[in-house]
Amino acid sequence: MSEKIGVRVGEALVAGGPPGTAAEPEVAIGEMDGPFGATFANLLGNQVKGHSRVLALLNTDVMVRPPTLCVSKVTVDNERYTNILMGTVQYATAMGVLDAVRLGDIPRDKVDDIGLIVSVWLNPMVANIDGLDHRLLFKIHREATTRAIHKAMSNQPSIDWLLKHQEKVIHKYFEKALKGEI
Repeated sequence: MSEKIGVRVGEALVAGGPPGTAAEPEVAIGEMDGPFGATFANLLGNQVKGHSRVLALLNTDVMVRPPTLCVSKVTVDNERYTNILMGTVQYATAMGVLDAVRLGDIPRDKVDDIGLIVSVWLNPMVANIDGLDHRLLFKIHREATTRAIHKAMSNQPSIDWLLKHQEKVIHKYFEKALKGEI
């Protein structure tokens, strides 16, 4: 069996599709036999109106391993948005988790011992997009989930990289604010 992983955290941004289709999941991965497992159970059992927590499923009655909890970063109050989030994006998250296992980022022998909490970003504007390309939305969210898990499990970015690039990386919304764009 692999060594304990403790808790790992990562994020990724995948864009490039039409407006509203970008994905920016944040993941926490941890051992289920300690505080992380208690947090996982509390999130699952303590539902909050507008911020439902659901298990990542391939389809109804087919949960992925390791157990993965999807948590919306956006208040969910629209039926179409809910269906996109709890359909296309939930499925993409599940597939991204399995991709991470297949790629070796999540050790196969740990899938019954760890869990994932994925904070899912889905732009509310998707509920208003006529002809939304669900295949593209699925692809973007699947890739973002896989990348976020890879970054978490490989401790990326490293502190050396961060210190080297600290003054070179500028948050895009800060930059827009400086330009008076927001």
